[in-house]
Parts: sequence; C-alpha cells; structure tokens
Amino acid sequence: MANCARILLNAKSHLSTLAVALALPALTQAQGDEEWVMPRTEYGYPDIQGNWSNATITTIQRPDGFDKVMTPEQIAEIEGERQQVIEADAAPSDPDRDAPPEGGYWTGNPVWDSASGGSGGYNYFYIDAGDRVARWNGEPRSSLIVDPANGRFPPLTEAGKAEIAAAEARSESDSQYDNPESRPFGERCILSFGNNLGPPMLPNAFYNNNYTIVQNRDQIMIMTEMVHDFRVIRLGEREPLPDHIRPWFGDSWGRWEGDTLVVETSNLPHRQINSSRYRVPGGTEQIKITEKFTRVGPRTINYEFTIDDPAFYTASWSGQVPFNKMDELVYEYACHEANYSLFNVLSGARAEEAAALESEED
Repeated sequence: MANCARILLNAKSHLSTLAVALALPALTQAQGDEEWVMPRTEYGYPDIQGNWSNATITTIQRPDGFDKVMTPEQIAEIEGERQQVIEADAAPSDPDRDAPPEGGYWTGNPVWDSASGGSGGYNYFYIDAGDRVARWNGEPRSSLIVDPANGRFPPLTEAGKAEIAAAEARSESDSQYDNPESRPFGERCILSFGNNLGPPMLPNAFYNNNYTIVQNRDQIMIMTEMVHDFRVIRLGEREPLPDHIRPWFGDSWGRWEGDTLVVETSNLPHRQINSSRYRVPGGTEQIKITEKFTRVGPRTINYEFTIDDPAFYTASWSGQVPFNKMDELVYEYACHEANYSLFNVLSGARAEEAAALESEED
C-alpha cells in the first residue's frame, strides 16, 4: 500500500498551495520550460526515466455540461470539493458519533463501494487519487478521452453489445467467486485493480497511480506500484508474437519518431482486456493499442493512446494523460501479505461439501 505518511503530507501541502496554483496561468509554466533542455541517454534518445504519477481528478469520460477545457470556476469547484474531502477525513473522529447504519455505508460509487464493502474500510488517509484536474500543455481538461470530440467512449458494435450481455449473463449464473481460478485478477495479485499498466495506462481513481520507467538502447521497462506489474517494451523492427501467444499486457514494440516514443501493442489476453469494465468497456482479442510518450518539460511526460477494435467499437477512440514527475520513492505493493482469506474461503467451501455429503449418507 502507498506510504501513508507521504499521502498525508502531500494532502496538507496541497491545501496550503491550492489558491496559488489556481492563480498561476499556464503561460508561467511555458515560459519556465523554454529554458529546459531535453535530457538524453548515452544513445541520444530522450531520457524518460524516473518516477512518475498520472493521478488526477479528471475522469476518463467527460461529464455532462462540460467543454473539453474547463473554466476557472469549474476547476475551483472540483478541486475545492476534493480538498474538503481531504480535510474532513483528516479531522479527528468524534468519539461520541453514532454507530454506522445497519448494512454499512454505500456511496453509489463502484470504485469506493467495491473496496470498502460498505464497511468504511478506507478513509482518505489511505487514498491518493489525485487532487488536481489533468492539465495538458497548460489546458485544464474535463476528460482524459479527447476523441471522439464529446470526450465519451464511442458506441459499441452489435457484437460488442452481445459480448457484454453474455458476460453479464455468465456473472449471474456462474459467479467469478465460485472457484479460485476465476476470482478477480487484483484479488489474486496478478494484475492491478483497474487499468494502471494497461495498455492504455489509466489512473484508477483510488491510489498507487505511480510508475517507475527504466530504459536502455533496446528496451524500456515500465513498472506500476499497483500490484507491482511491469511491462517490457522492445525497441526496433517489430517481430510480432504468434497469435496464440498472449502474455499479460500484450506484445509491445516501440520506436522513436523524433523525440516521441511510439509503442504498438497487440496479443492482449481476452480476460485482461475485459477485466476492468467499470473503467473501460472492454474489447476483443483483435484490439490494437498505439501509445505515444513525449517528454515536454522537466516534470511532465505527455502520454497519448489510441484504441482500435472495429469488432467491438464503432470507431477508434483516443486519450491524453499527463504523467507528472514524482520526487518520492515508489514503494512495494504488498496488499495481500499474509492474507489468509482465500485459504479460508476454500476451506469453508470444502467443509460445506463434506457436511452435505454426510447429510446424504444419513
């Protein structure tokens, strides 16, 4: 889990600087970056190494009533509300408060409710979802999706709709919790909760949206804090894997186009593509993802992506996500260290089966 002290200190720091940050125009950053010189590796390529974060309040899809670029009033309201949440959760608890309601607290937000189960298992002390809207070259954005122009997912094809309907039907008759092999990837520490490492690499609106990038002449490694997933992007002439070989995070190949790293990914496993439908609708095994990484300043990488899956979506869709430099360390994610829950679940199920068998024999 992310370093809690770091989260709290960051929250307090942002509280004191929010007013100043809102007042600074984008021009100030642009003028500062004019003096910046692109760092390069010993091989002459842009150096994108280091620790980065894509945490942001900005949602994947654009909310109703917003244009692509947010107004100062909208920024102040959204970022102000997030600061109020941080302040409220950081305040001392009232020892005389009433007991939680029967059945627990339910917010209606699937991200929060799935994590807490109504028990209030998390408060903002443990959350690091970001406290600012995403700014792309100085523009405060209302959504990470930029194409289609409305900032929303394109409509699904009839086959895409049928795929989701079939998945929903399966979930009603054959729960993913019925056996250990089908339980969620995040719970089994196979993949992150959400779509952190992707591709595309998207913030999860909860915590641990932190990355470490390491590069050499022939490869680039990206590790995300959430469930310590990592991708190895091979550079050079593409030598694609056979269609039946589908590693986690797919088969990624990159090339430099000027100072931009372009990465093309295919061969994603079907279960991974469709494992985070609360964030992204899903796709087929024919999905192709193109990503672009461009370092635009001392503390920013502009990350772009395009999804092509004509069997699932009626059009391609694209997004832009700024990655901001982190001065802190990325810590080991060990959420399930010494977690005996799955063992207990399986043991309980076997005990139920044994009891049922004894009843039949009697």
